[in-house]
Amino acid sequence: MMDKRWWNRIIQRAAVALTVLVAAATVSGGSQPAAASHEDWPTTGVICTTDPTATFSLTTMEGHITLPDGNSVHMWGFSESGQPFQHPSPVLCVNEGDTVTVVLHNTLSEPVSIVFPGQENVLANGRPAQPQFDDGGDLVSLTDAAPAGGTVTYSFVADRPGTYLYQSGTDPALQVNMGLFGAMIVRPSMGAEYAYDSASTKFNPYTEYVMVLSEIDPALHMAVEQGQPFNMSNYTPRYWLINGRSFPDTIAPNGATWLPYQPYSSLVHIHPYNDVDVGLPAYNPDPALIRYLSVGSEDYPHHPHGNHELVIGRDGNLLAGPLGEDTSYEKFTVIIGPGQTMDALFQWEDVEKWEPINNPIPVTIPQLQNLTFGTFYSGSPYLGNLDTLPVGTQALNQCGEYYHIAHNHALHQITAWGVVLSGHITFSRIDPPLPNECP
Repeated sequence: MMDKRWWNRIIQRAAVALTVLVAAATVSGGSQPAAASHEDWPTTGVICTTDPTATFSLTTMEGHITLPDGNSVHMWGFSESGQPFQHPSPVLCVNEGDTVTVVLHNTLSEPVSIVFPGQENVLANGRPAQPQFDDGGDLVSLTDAAPAGGTVTYSFVADRPGTYLYQSGTDPALQVNMGLFGAMIVRPSMGAEYAYDSASTKFNPYTEYVMVLSEIDPALHMAVEQGQPFNMSNYTPRYWLINGRSFPDTIAPNGATWLPYQPYSSLVHIHPYNDVDVGLPAYNPDPALIRYLSVGSEDYPHHPHGNHELVIGRDGNLLAGPLGEDTSYEKFTVIIGPGQTMDALFQWEDVEKWEPINNPIPVTIPQLQNLTFGTFYSGSPYLGNLDTLPVGTQALNQCGEYYHIAHNHALHQITAWGVVLSGHITFSRIDPPLPNECP
């Protein structure tokens, strides 16, 4: 059992970011086209950048992101052409069978390319992407865009559904760490409510989440900003991010105004599993889908408290045997390796079904003066109940919902340059079943 003080520190740090989230909370959003204004974005859930012809124009940009310890870090990124810098780069969403076209415009002072792991027969300017070698004969890139104005057009057929990275293929140890990466989702021909072309991968499209896991060595970023060399042998990560944010910023809503260049939330907002379809889209009985992607340098063991996850895909491949047999598996902690992607179904079941009268919690709850109250506590241990809190207690709970932490089990990766309880931490919010009074 963890020390109560540990949990108190978590909820105190989370309160700042969650205040705005709770004030603006809505029913969980699903995949939506990217918009120039954040006002149209759902509070949580994946934000898809889409195009009817699967054509995307990306421009390399420079900018800064803010971190919870007050530091500011210089970054690079791919942005939609004509849009400001953002980190991470846009989530590109296409359909199985689409001919995807990505036009890269390079504004940086060094060559940049894009590689698409998991995609076959990628063309660059209409020809197979060609390797680029340095003077010593070492492979350093595929077809790239020249510095300060170069352009390359990449194209390929997205013939397999799944979750994929796209990232710089030029000096990736430096350029990927600087932020030249993003996620790409290929939706199957069966429909957007499936992760793959298999009925077993059906999920609620209103509860679809992307979690891009990354890390930062600020010394590298400072050297790049100042035009100084950096010895990669000295590379030491100090920050760990989910969707370009460290906790508590991770649980702020999509498009949070105080994070103008870090637009993507990683809060998972779901409802208890119910095998009865109540007729409202966001409350359908299918599980949530969490798409994990890692551009870090070591394994990230991610664990959402409250339930196991069912891993159904890895690196854009459905987990199935040679005869189509289901080889998905449940995991207490999902370990995502460098450059890897994983797809997992996630649901929360009210197994005990505690309620005050017919099935009370089988322990005596102490008197108020003997309790310490967390910021997310409703005053009642029962899902959907609001109860009395001591005068002066600050509570962010809206309707008796539950909050479960989800975090990296490598504890040194839940820090921000030594400041504990930051980094790879987010939360799952579970609203009570219908009918409820949640926003």
